[in-house]
Amino acid sequence: MKFTIEREQLLKPLQAVIGVVERRQTLPVLGNVLVVADSNGVSLTATDLEVELVSHFHTEVSEAGEGTVPARKLLDIVRNLPADAQIELTVEQDRATVTAARSRFSLATLPAADFPTVEDIGEAQPLLLPQRQLRELIERTHFSMALQDVRYYLNGLLLELEPTGLRAVATDGHRLALAEAAADVQVSEGKQVIVPRKGIQELLRLLEPSDEAARVELGSNHIRVALPDIRFTTKLIDGRFPEYQRVIPAAADKIVIVDKDSLRQALVRASILSNEKYRGVRFSVEPERLKIQSNNPEQEEAEEELSVEYNEQPLEVGFNASYMLDALNAVETDQVELALTDANSSCLVRGRGDDDAKYVIMPMRL
Repeated sequence: MKFTIEREQLLKPLQAVIGVVERRQTLPVLGNVLVVADSNGVSLTATDLEVELVSHFHTEVSEAGEGTVPARKLLDIVRNLPADAQIELTVEQDRATVTAARSRFSLATLPAADFPTVEDIGEAQPLLLPQRQLRELIERTHFSMALQDVRYYLNGLLLELEPTGLRAVATDGHRLALAEAAADVQVSEGKQVIVPRKGIQELLRLLEPSDEAARVELGSNHIRVALPDIRFTTKLIDGRFPEYQRVIPAAADKIVIVDKDSLRQALVRASILSNEKYRGVRFSVEPERLKIQSNNPEQEEAEEELSVEYNEQPLEVGFNASYMLDALNAVETDQVELALTDANSSCLVRGRGDDDAKYVIMPMRL
């Protein structure tokens, strides 16, 4: 195999796929990137057996062929070559040679036949939508995924296809984030898949805030997202996601309307003196006023007071400040609604006038 390419042309696809190459691998070949050159150009493939990324680009191929090259070493070499360098990559037997001007590097390779590829995703349900829309769905919900929970189905993001659009839901059992996007989905009935945490993180890194199309295909065990220059595939989590609709408070009739930035800044300040482990703060709400209080085992205390729109009975309830801040950071409107019921019930957070995203935060005993 032999081809010539400009440094920038090779650097971008290498950086796109490198995210799934683990520094410690169970199989040595997983530390390599599969390079395939033919008459259509060159493709680079990286995988960790759960997520696969394939990047394709067009360049002049002198000799068709394939081989696997150490991924991070190749990236470091290409990254540190001069910006205008012309690179020649050759793979012969068990060696790969990278040549650029007066620089020459010889790398050990492993057989392409040993490189694992994701099985065909089978009968897939395709969906076309702007990259920006899919990115926003993930950005507004991914922070609520669980981290290494024994309930493995919580360690991912639920994507739910319905004829009217796409919904993303994440929960760790203490809070829940839900966002919806309208789209023309060619399905007769709803379909749910759970995308694992690493797949979501990679997808968030790859998606651009643009109107260029992302083609989403849902198979029985995999999800595939095709972007203009890269194809992302990940295994799905095999499990049943909780019935999240039951968690969303329906009877929360005590509505607090407050300026989002003022509440966020007050929470940041109050949380400085909260218990470092539990991050608990107390919300005391009464007509036209919200008081936020915190304390810690050293008997230190903080108190913040805000003007709000509220005309119901006084109410006190405790929350995890970090969870509330995560929700506020995802809200896109200037004002936020907090829907409360009592001291033992969840709080529903949403942007005022925005019905596309909802955040549920469980109360804390303080």
